[in-house]
Amino acid sequence: MAFQCQRDCYMKEFVTSVVSCCPAELKHEVNGKKETLKGFNVKLQDTILFPEGGGQPDDHGLIGDVPVVRVTRQGADAVHFVGSPLEEGQEVQVKVDWERRFDHMQQHSGQHVITALAENMFGYKTTSWELGRQRSTIELDTPSVKPAQLQALEEAVNEKIRVHTPVTVQLLSIDDPDVEKVRSRGLPDDHAGPIRIIDIEGVDANMCCGTHVSNLSHLQVIKLLGTEKGKKNKTNLIFLTGNRVLKYAEKSYSTERSLVSLLKTGPDEHVEAVDKLQKSVKLLLKTNLSLLRDMAVVITQNFKNDPQRGNFFSLHKKEGDNEFMNIIANELTTEGTFVFLTVGEEKGPGLFLLAGPSERVAEMGPRVLEMLQGKGAGKNGRFQGKANSLARRGEVEAFLEQQCKQEE
Repeated sequence: MAFQCQRDCYMKEFVTSVVSCCPAELKHEVNGKKETLKGFNVKLQDTILFPEGGGQPDDHGLIGDVPVVRVTRQGADAVHFVGSPLEEGQEVQVKVDWERRFDHMQQHSGQHVITALAENMFGYKTTSWELGRQRSTIELDTPSVKPAQLQALEEAVNEKIRVHTPVTVQLLSIDDPDVEKVRSRGLPDDHAGPIRIIDIEGVDANMCCGTHVSNLSHLQVIKLLGTEKGKKNKTNLIFLTGNRVLKYAEKSYSTERSLVSLLKTGPDEHVEAVDKLQKSVKLLLKTNLSLLRDMAVVITQNFKNDPQRGNFFSLHKKEGDNEFMNIIANELTTEGTFVFLTVGEEKGPGLFLLAGPSERVAEMGPRVLEMLQGKGAGKNGRFQGKANSLARRGEVEAFLEQQCKQEE
């Protein structure tokens, strides 16, 4: 069947009734973490909330005052996952999150016109597409797209927007001969009801279940951001449509103003200014590394020349690295000294190194790992790794120093 959202993609509110409501669980991702939500699956007599499909994400909205978390299609039915139960037979008002819906309409219709013209102009067929949260991607069946082709394609799709090209929806029976004339990647196994055709006048007729604009002028503008290498000799074409282009321009301008303030140059000189900064930083890092190496040698010489030195050496250096620690360890372990070194933030994450007699290092290494909440390994008289926190460094130093005194 065709849902009300497919018959009238611009409808924002709709009155219908609850057919069924049963307890359910939904695996949901919140801030990158997967959670299992307990709730209810609700079927309505009809719906204006689009269930995910055809590369288009589902709609968000309300049933009464109950938020709809997910909408999926099961055969001829749309299933709405909600957090609170609804009474069967109850009449309810459904509201769609219009900003999200219209964004999806713009991106999906934009994809159709780009796909059609890329094939008509250059023979590049679309093999898949993704409607992303910030930008969308069309996978084209070609190893590459030339810059001139990209520019020509962008000009062509925007020309179709400027001339107010109509977009209409046709519903055909599955045995209608006209079905064979339209572009399609096939029907899902559980498809039910008539075949829905999205017809962009003079451009494309394509089998599709998604929500679309009624005229390409509603897309406002399409921007082809560029291409990336895809999988198996394919190319990913990245694009924005409509309101996303406006938001992208606003964000780009804000970034540009921030860079003007930071770099003290105009927008046209930003790349050159950043290139100079990177070269300067690279030179400073090289100089700093050289100084750290020299410092490591001086530190070891001072320790060796100290007549009161014991058999334990400990040092923390915020700006050091693994090479700095290894230079010191190489110089001192030949003297039979037990060495404990750390670099990084004093109470934050960092690196550590133990060096000395193999048996003692192997014995004390795991204990140091535990105290520093770290990960590491050791062999041949060395034990080193990453510390999640150096807050207990003082405790580790006292522990190791005590162990060394017991051996004197």
